[in-house]
Amino acid sequence: MLNKNPEKVMPKKDVVVVGLGWTGAIVSKELTDIGLDVVALERGDHRTTATAAPYPSVADELAYVQRFKLFQRMKNNTVTIRYNLKDTAVPYRELGSFYLGTNVGGCGFHWNGMTWRALPEDLKIRTMYTEKYGADFIPEDMTIQDYPVSYEELEPHFTMFENVCGTSGQAGNINGKIIPGGNPYDAPRSGNYPNPPLKTLFSGQVFEKATKKIGLHPFPLPASNASKPYTNPYGVRLGPCNYCGYCEDFGCYMYSKASPQTTILPALMPSPNFELRTQCEVIKVNTNDQGDIATGVTYVNGEGQLVFQPADLVLLCAFQVHNVKLLLVSNIGKPYNPHTGEGVVGKNFAYQYYTSATVYMKEGAQNNPFIGAGAAGTVIDDFNGLHFDHREGNFIGGAYITAANAGGRPIAQVGSAPGTPKWGKGWKQGKKDGYQRLIGMDAEGSVMSYKDAYIDLDPTYKDIWGIPLARMTFNWHDNEYRQGDYIAKQLEKICQAMEGVESYTISKTLGNWDTRVYQSTHITGGAITGDSPSNSVVNKYLQSWDVPNLFVYGACAFPQNMSYNPTGLIGALTYHSVEEIKERYLKNPGPLVK
Repeated sequence: MLNKNPEKVMPKKDVVVVGLGWTGAIVSKELTDIGLDVVALERGDHRTTATAAPYPSVADELAYVQRFKLFQRMKNNTVTIRYNLKDTAVPYRELGSFYLGTNVGGCGFHWNGMTWRALPEDLKIRTMYTEKYGADFIPEDMTIQDYPVSYEELEPHFTMFENVCGTSGQAGNINGKIIPGGNPYDAPRSGNYPNPPLKTLFSGQVFEKATKKIGLHPFPLPASNASKPYTNPYGVRLGPCNYCGYCEDFGCYMYSKASPQTTILPALMPSPNFELRTQCEVIKVNTNDQGDIATGVTYVNGEGQLVFQPADLVLLCAFQVHNVKLLLVSNIGKPYNPHTGEGVVGKNFAYQYYTSATVYMKEGAQNNPFIGAGAAGTVIDDFNGLHFDHREGNFIGGAYITAANAGGRPIAQVGSAPGTPKWGKGWKQGKKDGYQRLIGMDAEGSVMSYKDAYIDLDPTYKDIWGIPLARMTFNWHDNEYRQGDYIAKQLEKICQAMEGVESYTISKTLGNWDTRVYQSTHITGGAITGDSPSNSVVNKYLQSWDVPNLFVYGACAFPQNMSYNPTGLIGALTYHSVEEIKERYLKNPGPLVK
């Protein structure tokens, strides 16, 4: 289908946006506001809070969580996965380790709302680790690299994204002044969060007391779940979170959780110079004969027609792996070769590494897990970034540790008391005993990039349009195992410091990457940002080095993966990019970095 002539050619637009999730909504809003004619192409359906998250039918765990109501249908398009270059990749046929979103809003519609800023050392990782520990501390096969943009450059854009989302939290550092109750390791912020933190729930109270007892620094998890009524810079209003416990995998019927639908689309959709076309799956970025100017995109519409949409500016705003696949099938940029290290498209695929603890409190504890929100929790950052001495564990990276109550739903969120049998009366009693007494702690850890972790096109398997699937080659490395060992020791110290504990267990990620068990949807890399065409796909403004009227957004730009949830950094990078498009590119189209 890639080589067929389009059956239909649409009128030319100033801008074509591929995918209408967080990044697509941001760029569409910012560019329509200055008068550009923008069309957004979304492969899924138009989804609103009213239609996709109506109360009470949205509170259906079986439909939304176990049966993946809001997610991509794997029979139409998926990826293949292998552990190393010698393996034969096989299709990811059932959602497990990570989820693939679809429809308007993308994964931004059904995320939890954790909204972090990257640390300065996350953005300048190779330089700062080398300065502190020496170049030899970085393993030879590790391909980490600095972002070409600094925290100081991104700070106003982090602020803008938090203001759009109505993020709830407590700043720890405002203009260099350390603020009690916040993260003491925060980089300087220009102001506090737009909303105060969410309430501290039972698990957070226990965690806070224990971590303070051993000299750590707990603070409220930064949450894009509004703690009070709020109106954002676009004039869109959010309601206060009611702690219903239906955030992850669900839309928010309270209009409290930030999503494209609750923060941007109500202001964007009425714009006369904005058009949304749904059921339009983009399969190719078209270029001129020289391959250095994008002429538009080719997509398949809901009737199965092949359509060409010409545009002056092409903005790829699909999910991480889909953006990378589009670059590969469109022959834009040189594909990465793991044998030689040459090429950049597909390079530095990364994930996140999890360690956790489950605490069984003594009889009488009242955790009330049904009172929860996606980002209602208490967290420490003492073992993240450069906040501790990495020589003790001999690894690069770190993790934040949190005790959060996302909810207490009856199927997937009801744990069992220790020793509970697998069936029968004893199983029922164990579930009952565990419901109020179990507290979970999660350590979300960074994953570095490596020579043998990348994305390319699968030589065997194809999607429903006959286009090769994206192939992921990835597995854990010793650095991440050592990180897990170190973080597990810190979790044990916290468990031992907790009051009212009957028992606890520590869980580490062992063996090969288990794609069957959900870990996170925070996959990154493949179209990384850098300071040179030799080490990156896009420049500091997310502009393609090879095709200057093409910009590529999302976590595919991350050169390696930090421990934090990626959405805050994605939002900041997007606002940073679109500001430069407005201020410089449109006045003189061409490369923004030379």
